[in-house]
Amino acid sequence: MATVTVIGAGMMGSALAFPARENGNEVRIVGTHLDRDIIENCRKCNRHPKFEKDFPEGISFYHIEELEKALPGTDVVIGGVSSFGVDWFADYVLPVLPDGMKVLTVTKGLMDTPDGKLLTYPKLWQNKLDSIGKKLSLNAIGGPCTSYELVAHDQTEVAFCGEDMEVLEYLKEVMATDYYHISLSADVTGIESAVALKNGYALGIALTIGINQKNFGLDSELHFNSQAAVFGQAVKEMYKLLDFQGALSLENLCVGAGDLYVTVYGGRTRLVGILLGRGLNIDEARAELDGVTLESLVVAVRVAKAIKINIEKGVLKREDFPLLMHIDEIISDKKEVNIPWEDFTFCVK
Repeated sequence: MATVTVIGAGMMGSALAFPARENGNEVRIVGTHLDRDIIENCRKCNRHPKFEKDFPEGISFYHIEELEKALPGTDVVIGGVSSFGVDWFADYVLPVLPDGMKVLTVTKGLMDTPDGKLLTYPKLWQNKLDSIGKKLSLNAIGGPCTSYELVAHDQTEVAFCGEDMEVLEYLKEVMATDYYHISLSADVTGIESAVALKNGYALGIALTIGINQKNFGLDSELHFNSQAAVFGQAVKEMYKLLDFQGALSLENLCVGAGDLYVTVYGGRTRLVGILLGRGLNIDEARAELDGVTLESLVVAVRVAKAIKINIEKGVLKREDFPLLMHIDEIISDKKEVNIPWEDFTFCVK
């Protein structure tokens, strides 16, 4: 049995407490400074306020000020912050963890650099650790998994990635259950890039749902031809971006495509894409979803910015990314939705 401490009481971090606890481990959940109400609710009801199922018995709940009480004896720290908490996690959490701690994060995203590179969050955190002389084992989770379906024990397959395969095998032993299935990969850049890229592209697919609601009515039947066409273009562009990242493989592409599929069918990215497709501009869509964290917008703009820099350098071609370039125009320039369908076509001779 291991002791697993989850830092960040959001939906995904909290959902991972289910397989961790049900696999026989001691589990502690530490809320961030934004999670006070969540932690209080968990203490009173043994349930996350967004879940319809109680936590397994035996989980302990802590406020962030009690982090030092939660850490002793911990074997694995699960980082459950959103992409907006990346810097906070680097500055507040990583420095206080004991050297050698195994860290497993669910935070998905990429950071662009002024020279057009795209860095994974584990890479950013490793740079922080190097600067302070800290040694931790940074690992991450990628793949198609929604928090509420994990809580419901829907059959789920994800990938754990990290540099040390022995550590990954240990993490799999700690977390795997008969409903939570885990692949292992030493290609951190590949897995993390694939699952980050899908965010912007899922928004692009959701645009078609909003367009059809606008054209045929809110209660009209779903139209799948247009969704499938954008899905295919999204996978094509993800393929080229993984190649740009030096991380192209069938496994990485499949993890990204699977994550893309599940993101289109639920969550915040779907909602904002539908609103934009109906004709709202990005400011109006944000206002409609007041208070909802929209990580997909950040990722899409960052990746588009890196692509444009590399187009100027002659490394990439603009015509290879018509979908993402249009998504960026909608978000950054407030342009109307006008999906460039003909740019998706090809001719193989």
